[in-house]
Amino acid sequence: MQESADSAPAEGGEKAPDFDRLFAENYAGIVRVAYRVVGDTACAEDIAAEAFWKLHRNPPAVGGNWKGWVYRTALRLALDNLRKRNRRIRYEAKAAAAETAPGPDEMLERSRRRERVRQVLAALKPRHSELLVLRSEGYTLSEAALMLNVKVSSVGTFLARADEAFRKEYVKRYGAY
Repeated sequence: MQESADSAPAEGGEKAPDFDRLFAENYAGIVRVAYRVVGDTACAEDIAAEAFWKLHRNPPAVGGNWKGWVYRTALRLALDNLRKRNRRIRYEAKAAAAETAPGPDEMLERSRRRERVRQVLAALKPRHSELLVLRSEGYTLSEAALMLNVKVSSVGTFLARADEAFRKEYVKRYGAY
């Protein structure tokens, strides 16, 4: 019996035989999603590769949604990377002298806005961040539900809560939205 990339592993822990197809069909999309979180192409590619490596090395015990599993894993890795980077920046800023900070005239407004969004995403609950990133990437509610392993009927509510949490955190941190 042939398995698809979306099926559970065979008895005995055998990996899904269509791993290569799953990788080929989803790698670019996963890199895009990871890039939306981390803002660095090379880092996003590393995150995508790590997510697929985790799937290949240790597939989930509960089979079925391979695509959703690898997207969730990549999103969580990207959010972890963002939090780690933010901690490092915070610690380095404390250690750096005040006069070495770049002036605001050196930064473009668009770049600042993206960084603010990343900061807010890092502060939100992972599920909220995941939903907002998937929506901004253009996925439908049903696709997001499949990737995050939640009921399609619940995604709209979760997304509304994520929007509200994002707005509140943004205003709390930066003032006007």
